[in-house]
Amino acid sequence: MENFSTHIIKSFKHDGHLHRMWLENALVPESLHHESHKSESMMILINSQTKIVEADGKEWVSRIPGVSFFIPKQWFNVVALLEESGVRYYCNVASPPYLNSNIITYIDYDLDVIQMPNGAVHVVDQDEYEQHKLLYHYSAIVESKVKQGLRDLLKRIEQGQAPFHEEWVRYYYREWEKWKGQGTEA
Repeated sequence: MENFSTHIIKSFKHDGHLHRMWLENALVPESLHHESHKSESMMILINSQTKIVEADGKEWVSRIPGVSFFIPKQWFNVVALLEESGVRYYCNVASPPYLNSNIITYIDYDLDVIQMPNGAVHVVDQDEYEQHKLLYHYSAIVESKVKQGLRDLLKRIEQGQAPFHEEWVRYYYREWEKWKGQGTEA
């Protein structure tokens, strides 16, 4: 079985200051990727009980296991949260991911889309986006990319396109648990 390698995920704000860090995330080996994920060169990471560091230095530990999907050139990322009631998708409208060594970074543009386990979809934090648009002086290009990212994300959800498939989310999580069960740490 291939190894899951450990990566750090760092989220920044438009002005370059750190927003949040997830310190231990296991990168799913490409050999385990579903074809629809492979075809888009998705980076898929798993975390459970990982330490999270906020911009102000506050630290806490995640309680809900998550499978994160980063898609090159897309202005959003998706975190599938494995809750008792089913998978809840928490999606960040954000710059495309940047990978350097074992660190994935992106700029968070505040707009979030949440798809509940029952399928209901909510766009949230629009007020925060509007405040930061003024505070950080988003250019017309950034505004256009953010709006297009939101449209693309909503279209994927509506059409049930990758990565919005609960069976694959659960498959990746099970494979990671099997790998961890062999006595290897992520």
